[in-house]
Amino acid sequence: MLPVADDDTSIKVSRQTRERLARLATDRRTTLKDVVEELAAATFTAAEREQRARSVLAEHFGIDVTDAELAASARLREMIAARDAAA
Repeated sequence: MLPVADDDTSIKVSRQTRERLARLATDRRTTLKDVVEELAAATFTAAEREQRARSVLAEHFGIDVTDAELAASARLREMIAARDAAA
């Protein structure tokens, strides 16, 4: 068995996903590990999206968004996504 660095781990994905990641790595002339790390770093969590929205609205528009307003906008986005998926 190959030694694994302390900060490395394994993940299970479908063969199709693994092949796609490998193609992306080849296209980018990098490793599959680097592709996964780049994708993870570039994808915001819900909490990060919320904080980013609050920051942008405050910085550029002087608007402080309440928790209730954020919840309402999330519900609106969910309704739009459900409508689009049904279409």
